[in-house]
Amino acid sequence: MIAAGAEPRYRPVPGWPLMPHGTTFNGDATSVAVDSQDHVYVFNRGPIPLIVFDRAGNLVSSWGEGEFDRPHAIAVDDDDAIYVVDTGGHFIQKRTTEGKTLLTIGERGNPTKFHSGQPFNAPTDVVIHPVTRDIFVSDGYGNSRVHRFDADGKHITSWGDPGTENGQFSLPHGIDLVDDDLLVICDRENFRLQFFTTDGGFVEQQHVHHPSAVRRCHVDGFLFVAELGTPMQHGVPNIGCRVSVRTAEGDLVGRLGSALPGFAPDELFAPHGVAVDSHGDVYVAEVSFTYMTGLGLLRREAPPGELTSLRKWERIRESGS
Repeated sequence: MIAAGAEPRYRPVPGWPLMPHGTTFNGDATSVAVDSQDHVYVFNRGPIPLIVFDRAGNLVSSWGEGEFDRPHAIAVDDDDAIYVVDTGGHFIQKRTTEGKTLLTIGERGNPTKFHSGQPFNAPTDVVIHPVTRDIFVSDGYGNSRVHRFDADGKHITSWGDPGTENGQFSLPHGIDLVDDDLLVICDRENFRLQFFTTDGGFVEQQHVHHPSAVRRCHVDGFLFVAELGTPMQHGVPNIGCRVSVRTAEGDLVGRLGSALPGFAPDELFAPHGVAVDSHGDVYVAEVSFTYMTGLGLLRREAPPGELTSLRKWERIRESGS
């Protein structure tokens, strides 16, 4: 734990991970998660959708070829089961660390009606309750909902509809648990975090620039929020393209990334997913190719090359921390 009032500090780790020759995320490492062994799972839009590294960045394993349509988010539960969210396939799955499917919610290629509120139409993220094992899913591109399922995938409840008022959403894009009774949702296009009880009761909101993903650090309780930039303000200093470090009460205590977007070791371009390991080190997944094509900086049909799309930031440990 850090000392009361101390601000966490981080430094980028250049050259992480050690990508083997021929391995690529195609410029879109959409999401990242860490298991109890600090293995780093990267869900991506390259030819091998799930790639696993150790803390040093060495390749551990990979799987998932041909099994996903548009990888979007990943989470790991306390038993090291892997949950993946396929926004293009309209389903989520629970898998073993080796890739064996244990549970599927939703039917691949069969979305519900656009903004019907029924699961799923282009879901975005998932988190698993550590006690009940209930599964919470943000259903954001084609819905404005959060769904709760039990551990067997049985639907329990849903909440949210389109709008800007408390409890409404404009693209719920990321989700995590602050504690056993409190959820935080990235209400991306409303530029805010919304907090709810696990039954869907609205608690509060906090303004955040274009929040795309949120993960709580189990080391010290900070929330790490990936903030996308906005195309109309791309290249303007201090407008997104960073990861903010916040307390659950909303206090900003630090940032990862420079004032301007970029691909240098201390810069971020399109942060889309974030994870924190047991040492407090931070991993950031970026959709660099998708964001560049959206800005008109690349042709969509052009090969993405090796755009940087996965970063590691090391926690600087203070004496006595």
